[in-house]
Amino acid sequence: MMFRLRSVNSCLRRLLHGGAVTRDQVLEQLQKERPEMLRTVDLIKSHQQFLTLRVLAENKIDLMDDFMLIDILYAFLRLNMEPHDSLIQQLVSEAWLRIDRFPMASLSKFAVCLNDQHLQHSPLMGRITSIVNERLPTIDDARILTALMISVSSLVSPQLRDALISRADHLLHTTDPSNYNIPRRMVQFLRNIKYIHRPLLERCNEIFLRNIPRLDAENLSIILGLYQSLQFNNCDFRLAAKQKLTELIDSSIDPFSFTKLFVALAPMATPEIRERLENTALLLADELNAQQALAVAEALEEIQSRNLSLMNKIASVIQRNLHLYKSVEVARITQALFLLQYQNPELFATLRNILIKFLEHSVFPYEVTMLTRVLSMLPCPRLEEAVVSRVDAVVEQCNLSELNTISFAVAKWVRNDQSYRHNTHSKYVRLLQTLNRCGHERLQTADRLDLLLDELKYVSGEWFEEMLLDETMITLQRMIDQINWTNVSELAFFLTRINHLSPPLMDRIASVTVEHIHKIHYSATYATLLPFSVLNYDPPQVDELYDACIKRFTPHLSSFDPHLLVLLAYSLAVADHFPEELIRAIFSIDFLGKLDSQLETLPDALNMRTRLRLMELNRAVCLECPEYQVPWFHERYCQQLHRKGNGSVSPVQQQIHKMLGEVLGGLNCVQMAVVTPYFYTIDFECKLDKHLKPLSYIEPSTLQISDRGKVHWDTSSLENIRDELPTGAQRVAVDFLDSKYFCKNTHHMKGEALMRKRHLEILGYRVVQIPHFEWNSMELSTQDAWKEYLKKKIFR
Repeated sequence: MMFRLRSVNSCLRRLLHGGAVTRDQVLEQLQKERPEMLRTVDLIKSHQQFLTLRVLAENKIDLMDDFMLIDILYAFLRLNMEPHDSLIQQLVSEAWLRIDRFPMASLSKFAVCLNDQHLQHSPLMGRITSIVNERLPTIDDARILTALMISVSSLVSPQLRDALISRADHLLHTTDPSNYNIPRRMVQFLRNIKYIHRPLLERCNEIFLRNIPRLDAENLSIILGLYQSLQFNNCDFRLAAKQKLTELIDSSIDPFSFTKLFVALAPMATPEIRERLENTALLLADELNAQQALAVAEALEEIQSRNLSLMNKIASVIQRNLHLYKSVEVARITQALFLLQYQNPELFATLRNILIKFLEHSVFPYEVTMLTRVLSMLPCPRLEEAVVSRVDAVVEQCNLSELNTISFAVAKWVRNDQSYRHNTHSKYVRLLQTLNRCGHERLQTADRLDLLLDELKYVSGEWFEEMLLDETMITLQRMIDQINWTNVSELAFFLTRINHLSPPLMDRIASVTVEHIHKIHYSATYATLLPFSVLNYDPPQVDELYDACIKRFTPHLSSFDPHLLVLLAYSLAVADHFPEELIRAIFSIDFLGKLDSQLETLPDALNMRTRLRLMELNRAVCLECPEYQVPWFHERYCQQLHRKGNGSVSPVQQQIHKMLGEVLGGLNCVQMAVVTPYFYTIDFECKLDKHLKPLSYIEPSTLQISDRGKVHWDTSSLENIRDELPTGAQRVAVDFLDSKYFCKNTHHMKGEALMRKRHLEILGYRVVQIPHFEWNSMELSTQDAWKEYLKKKIFR
């Protein structure tokens, strides 16, 4: 009998690998886009011996040894047998009875089987997690460990997470460096638990880089996707992947490999390569299956393609496969096509109806939230009551991020629904009241800082700021003792993002950072220092904080991604810190060349932001550290930037301009939107002689203001030519500071406004700053009061 069972096992293995199955050309043609194993699944299941093997296996389960039991379960699942099949259920039940005695190899394979059956949250997986926790030190096979890590990822505690990462890091040093699947699964585990562990990520990345010649489009696409999910960016890998993917273009001619190539390469390709990829996609579009069409649609949205022929083709493939998509996939399709501004009202109406049907039957908060968000994108005169009731049914189970997302959707519905204005007790008001109550309750009952920060990671918008921000700060201060070296950078980044000055929290961040700087990853110093420079706050240990962080990252300058090093240096410059080694590293020919190469692979928004910060850093170094002898090489960039600017002038600025003319004795004594050397644009400039008397400008103003507040430039104003001042005279820069120059919760001025003031003073200006809250205050509510205010500011 045991011999017969072994025959079952070996026969299943042979069938799975196609050794005993003759292929026919029709099967190959129909299934050419499917992975090799899946091409023969249907043929295997219809084979005359398959039913015999299945019956034999089901009748003799109790005679199987542990290895055979799991191997047969694994083999039948590979044949796409349903989890509710009686054989599968009996095999799982028997495995449960034996689970405590399984060797780790069988336990690992069993965990994979449970994942295949979507049982990752089951009590059985909980038992496997417990066994892993107990036996972790005995696991010496990285393949076994990584399979277990992925399987139990949804159930790991922070303690087990750290232990798994430590064990994985240890085994990675003993793993064959040509085996890139091991580190790939480690990165997948980190993605699953949404945890960035940079030392492990960097070690995995080193192995990926060594294996670039052996990686195909599918593996490169997977790794790039995992990195994107983790928001982990490595310049060397992106550049190497881009080069390898470009080399694979000619050989990626089937739908499967081409789709992987397109998704990975298009977002970082040059315009010429993108056009070539889009042309190939157009030729292959009719051969794409449902999943491939979805992937291409999302890639087209990411690159903001305007290839209407390709969009029409992909939309056609999607439309004929709509019955195959799950709810998440329909939501992704709708979002991609909407953001592409694709015009097809009939298709969007169909998608909307499908989304509503999915929503009406959904019971999962994350799914309801996602469907609600996507539905709110689509035009709709009135919202169905069924949608509101479904949202209302799950809202109390939602986390803060989900509540915030729903608030965005409700705000859109309110704006679009005309009946809301006539019904103050509408369904929207009730839903918003529920959102507010649930948000406050979730904050008041929160007791773990790490979990709270995870929920707050993407929270933003008016609803959060108006309804939950104050309660959030109270909750964070209640948890102040939980701030430690593992979460300081995340908390610091959150405070920067919400633009909120909190001295107690920032003092704690500073003290923890100074004490544990050797434990904090060198790249995390950027996020950690960010609120102190951006919000212009000096904690009691300010000198120790900056010195500790600078000493921490300086030995690792060559390991930073170029764009991140620029952002770090700029944030330090805002705080008036210019470490010489950092500045010289950035303004070297080699670094700038590497930065240029990297910028070509980055999304447009990050590319433009990095270029702007490099210019501003270049300006700051030239003005504040002339001893470094860094040349100013952004003249042409700044000229282009000024010419592209919209040049709009706010009503307040027009008001100030008029009053300055009256205070100074005429508009010929004030110039507006003056471009200084190094391309600062100041709102107003005037000149005073040594007796503080206004001096008139000989040349007429270089700009005019239209009725709509638009500035019309004279291009000669960009040449930075200034007339000489008489002896003892001074040049005064008058800047109106709107709310963006101040912290949200206080009138405390931010770092960039102070840096700007420093630089204008170096350029020879006396700087007068007019805060918006002073100009718009009750005290300055008359023409005379405003004029007197300006006189005191200018003639003091």
